[in-house]
Amino acid sequence: MAIADEDDRPKRKITHDIGQDLALLSVAEIDERIGLLRDEIARLEAARASKQASRSAADLFFKR
Repeated sequence: MAIADEDDRPKRKITHDIGQDLALLSVAEIDERIGLLRDEIARLEAARASKQASRSAADLFFKR
């Protein structure tokens, strides 16, 4: 029954802290964190592009 109890527990969300000690992570865990960080970089780049487009439109409207 211990196995069923483990399956019922909520999965811990994997996060990565900048500067985190990597010595205790497996290769698979490092690969997972790399994927998370790549996804976050893509999200940040999309937000930046959106903000730049808004700024460019405002500059054109106000003729800066």
